[in-house]
Amino acid sequence: MNAVGATPLSDRGPGRPRGLVRALGRAVHRPSAAVARKVRKATHAQGAGESGLGKLIELHAVNSAGDMLITISLASTIFFSVPTAEARGRVALYLAITMAPFVLLAPVIGPLLDRLPHGRRAAMAGAMLARALLALALAGAVATGGLELYPEALGVLVASKAYGVVRSAVVPRLLPPRISLVKANSRVTLAGLIATGLAAPIGAGLHQLGPQWPLFAAMAVFVLGTFLSFTLPHSVDSAKGERRARLSAAAGEPEPWLVRHTPGHGRRAEKRPGLLTVGVSVLNALIANAHVRMLSGFLTFFLAFLLREHPFPGMTAAFSLGLVVVAAGAGNALGTVVGAWLKGRAPEVNIVVVMLLTLTVAVGAALLHTTVAVAVLAGTAGLCQALGKLSLDALIQRDVPELVRPSAFARSETLMQMSWVVGGAVGISLPLFGTLGLSIAALIVAAGTVATIRALLTAARRGTPHPRVA
Repeated sequence: MNAVGATPLSDRGPGRPRGLVRALGRAVHRPSAAVARKVRKATHAQGAGESGLGKLIELHAVNSAGDMLITISLASTIFFSVPTAEARGRVALYLAITMAPFVLLAPVIGPLLDRLPHGRRAAMAGAMLARALLALALAGAVATGGLELYPEALGVLVASKAYGVVRSAVVPRLLPPRISLVKANSRVTLAGLIATGLAAPIGAGLHQLGPQWPLFAAMAVFVLGTFLSFTLPHSVDSAKGERRARLSAAAGEPEPWLVRHTPGHGRRAEKRPGLLTVGVSVLNALIANAHVRMLSGFLTFFLAFLLREHPFPGMTAAFSLGLVVVAAGAGNALGTVVGAWLKGRAPEVNIVVVMLLTLTVAVGAALLHTTVAVAVLAGTAGLCQALGKLSLDALIQRDVPELVRPSAFARSETLMQMSWVVGGAVGISLPLFGTLGLSIAALIVAAGTVATIRALLTAARRGTPHPRVA
């Protein structure tokens, strides 16, 4: 018999599973909702929510997560799934088909987006949607390893770089009053690094189901990014008061030696009057950052193959590569945090320190060629890349007029992407001798140090005048 007032078992049986499902749903939803609220609070702090910067930070996190998922799938197909000799050939083909054309396309992306200032949200959404569709196409290509994988990878690469250029131009439009440009870029970069770190194990887990599964996840992530792009404020598409920047010294300022001796300099100098300029300090900072990015691209490819063929003593190839990747990521994150703490103070001095530190560690790694030295070099490259970029941001904010700042960011980011490509091409072309490769890395940094430090110190002593608008 049932107790008085009790519900019969036959009546409560069907509702019990539904109640358990609801309880389980609440148990899962509440922690995730709490995490989402904390993330939203962090990204929208100090007026970033009102200005729209918080939405850009979240969009960049989505972008970084999607790129990492695609990287995991492509790396497994092109690099890890075949012997070293064949993998090197595949990566060389990947560079030839994807990065070589990008070197030709990169100089076009910045000026093209300069001419389309009213479509920045659409450009970012288009870059996201293109990668979503290409990820779906790549899911079929990775299963067979056919040649169609390479042009599809080219599309992913170009869309990713185009997004990066547009994002650099958008940040100045979304600055809240209480946040400097350096701090804003630090937040954006740090969000991307965190998202990359979270996506990596997820992608690795999905890869256990098959190389196409990280690509399916990337497609979903980029579809989300497409919609998030249109949630950015309408001010992103406003070009009111903006003009295009020219990466040349201001009238009466000495130009860096590297600029004066580049092919076609005389012809460009004749056309310079009447154009907006960025100033000699910004130009020297660009040269320094270009060499640090070149070092980063070089180390990415050279160490990947070197450690696969000759891993660190007592370690497997996978563990050796993982150690270098973690060191580089930790250095990048540390550089972002330190750069935000410095708040753009004395950017010329910071760039001098960055170059000298990178050169010292690179020379030490070439001489010692030990596990610790190589790991420290990878970490230093990540640290100095982040610090150098934030110092460049500070100089652009200080020396470049506001009406050309978005254009200056777009063009500088294009130069950084091209430098990374060139460094990667050098890294893949060298024989796998550690001392030789690390010596080349030191020479890359030494060239940048010689080309920038003297002029930057001179500019810091004199005080760089703000460029004039003609």
